[in-house]
Parts: sequence; structure tokens; C-alpha cells
Amino acid sequence: MTDAWIITGPTSGIGHRTALRLAKHGTVVLVGRDQSKLDGVKGEIETGGGTALTVVADFSDIASVRRAADEIIAMDIPIAGLLNNAGISPNEPSTSAQGWDLAFATNHLGPFAFTEALIPHLPDGANVVFIVSAVEDPDRKIAVRVGYRGSRYISAEAAARGEWMSPGEAATYNLNAYPTSKQGGLATVLSFAREFPRLHFRAIEPGVTPGTNLSRDSSRAVQVTAKVLSPVLALFPYFTTAGRAAKMITGVTTDRSSASGIYYDEKGNPMSGSRQVSDPAYQDRYVAESRQLLSTV
Repeated sequence: MTDAWIITGPTSGIGHRTALRLAKHGTVVLVGRDQSKLDGVKGEIETGGGTALTVVADFSDIASVRRAADEIIAMDIPIAGLLNNAGISPNEPSTSAQGWDLAFATNHLGPFAFTEALIPHLPDGANVVFIVSAVEDPDRKIAVRVGYRGSRYISAEAAARGEWMSPGEAATYNLNAYPTSKQGGLATVLSFAREFPRLHFRAIEPGVTPGTNLSRDSSRAVQVTAKVLSPVLALFPYFTTAGRAAKMITGVTTDRSSASGIYYDEKGNPMSGSRQVSDPAYQDRYVAESRQLLSTV
């Protein structure tokens, strides 16, 4: 079998476009919540002459994530890379199957558990990529303008309860939950790059992409407006389109170099995270606390 590339969240937006591009590099393992939608993407890939496999997993549910990892391991396929793309940006708080904050579970704990389950079965030199977000940085001016105040991380247990650092938190739930949960992927990449030097860990800020499924909790009017304006907004700094982002993400995911512990911007160039997440001690604490919390499941 050709090289296999695992992608989570492949049925819409950037993930969908990236899955189609990855199919040009080998077999694609499509991991998502909805079997019918996964089958649809699989059909697109096969129509184009590619090969795809499907695995159902709800990334907010740790038990589901671990079952999915076991299913992939049992396939006994040559895994060249893992792209943790699945993510949500809910407007209101809700809880996962484990009773944890849904955004933190889906954006951080699920991908973390999935990656940890697969690491022992990845060959040397395999790429492990996380789609993250620069809104974790309180000094990111464009993010501050729309209300973000950076990650409000206290501890993994606190985040799982939906509790954020105070004072200075943002005005709404999403503006606190999303950057905190997405910072987890970046901390994981930077810490794991040191812990597992045989693998290549990379993080990507894909750029602001109006109209993608990440904004599915927004009103219909907002979603339609974002899609209409997307080509125009993509002309401005930090903005992009799903197609452009997919091309860049595919390039980073399939890159055969030894680059590891690198954080890429929307153009595929190395960038820096917040001062907070750039501290190795902080990265390792985020990882250790995540492992401790997951050990309870």
C-alpha cells in the first residue's frame, strides 16, 4: 500500500479541501463524526483515482477517539502523517460525553488522546500536524480587535470545567474557550517535538478563513455574508481562502524534511506563538496536566 495520511475533520471547509489534496500523496484515512459525510468525501477521492478509508470518531468523546485509534492501528497501514484538523468554535458552553467543556474536549483533549494512542505505531520520520490558532496570543493585534484576549488557561482540569483565567478575560464564552483550547495543540507540538525526536511535530495557523464550517454556530446571515466576502477579504493580511489554506497545509503535512517543533503561519512561513506558550516549562505543564486528566477516563 502507498503511504497513508490520516486527517480528522475532512468533510467540510479547509479539511475537505486538504483531504482531496492529500489523496494525491497516497491513501487518505478520513476520520470524522458522520459516516455518510465521510463516505461522500471517500467517493470524491475514489472518483479522482485516489484511495480512501473511513473511520468514525467524535473528538469530544475520549472513548470514541481511542476506539478510532485502535481501528486505525488494526488496519496495519504505513502511516506517513497525521493531520489533527477537526475543531469547533461554539458560541455557548456545553459539555462532552465525559462532562467536560465541549470546546476544550474537541479542540484539545480529543486530538491529544488520539495522537498519544497512535504515536507508538507511527514509523520514524512520520509527520504529526496540529491546526491551531494565533488567537491564543494576547499580543495578536488582529485578534484583540475582535475581542480575543489570548489563552485564559489555568489548568487542564479548570479548562475542562469551563473556567478561565481572571481578571482580563474576554467578554463572551467563545472568546475565552476557543483560544484556550487551541493553545493546547500548539503547546503539545512544541513539547512533543522534544519528547519524541524520532517524529516530526508541526503546528499551523491556517489564517482567517471566513465562511468555513468552523463558524457553523453563527447566524445564517453571518455565514452567508462571510462566504460572499471571503474572496475579497483574502486579499488582506492574515486572511485566506479554504483552497489556499489547503494547499499550504498539505505542503507542510507531506514535507519530508526533518523540521520539527515548527509553527507555521498562513503562508507556510515559521512564526512565533505567545510568550506564554513559547516557554518550554509551560508547554510541558500543559501536556502533563492533559495526560493526568485523560488518565481518569
